[in-house]
Amino acid sequence: MPKLALLQSRGFGSKDAAWAHHEGLIRSAAASGADIIVTQELFLTPYFCDVQDPARFDLADALPGPATDRLSALAKECGAVLVGSFFERRGPGTYHNTAAVCDADGSLLGLYRKAHIPQDPAFEEKFYFTPGDTGFPVWETAAGRIGVLICWDQWFPEAARLAALAGAQLLLYPTAIGWLPEEKEALGAAQHTAWQTVQRGHAVANGCYLAAVNRTGTEGDTEFWGGSFVTNPYGEVVAEAPANAEETLLHDLDFQAVEDFRRIWPFFRDRRIDAYGDLLKRWRD
Repeated sequence: MPKLALLQSRGFGSKDAAWAHHEGLIRSAAASGADIIVTQELFLTPYFCDVQDPARFDLADALPGPATDRLSALAKECGAVLVGSFFERRGPGTYHNTAAVCDADGSLLGLYRKAHIPQDPAFEEKFYFTPGDTGFPVWETAAGRIGVLICWDQWFPEAARLAALAGAQLLLYPTAIGWLPEEKEALGAAQHTAWQTVQRGHAVANGCYLAAVNRTGTEGDTEFWGGSFVTNPYGEVVAEAPANAEETLLHDLDFQAVEDFRRIWPFFRDRRIDAYGDLLKRWRD
């Protein structure tokens, strides 16, 4: 039964500090028996998308490159699957929000580039990130079949469905989401409820585990709400971190429960694939 570790952490002002902190978290999680270890979104930097600043493109890393080499070496050392979320420089003027997946033997299995890019006050992501072109890959790892999506992807059932149809037993969402001070009193509880509920629904609709790992702490005006969690195929929250503190959230995954759920709730069998053509349209006129 593989053990999952979600590394809910604050942001750091330098990559060196972020690497040092997260290497400690990764080694500690591995020592606790973790087989799959996942960072929050953009774990090497503060959440820099709060403003549009061309100088912040300098924070990006070429992938594959030294950053993924370092992650791979850690995976091999710890004997664990590692999922790290990076700011990727792909080429001149082309940058992505990208997750790298390393297997327990240190091999780099591949990259997932965030498909859905938000644009909201203090979340100026369309300025920085090109929409991903990797599709929604699933990797056969030493600890199970995992699909990785990123933050804003959480709100789109199509992405979760495509990863599940490719065989994912576990959907992982590195995340950076929080409250703005002018919204928290009126909308904060509703926003958090919506965020968790939609993901619990993805787990049920696809009969799989789902885990979201968020950052915590206040950066600029944004209070990241932590609350990293794991849900089982029934949508039950089986592990949850606090809102305002760092935590390595550990949970054992029973992948036989995924198979059992899909046998008695055969949503994949009963899909009417002949009737969904309009999903390929922007809007039904």
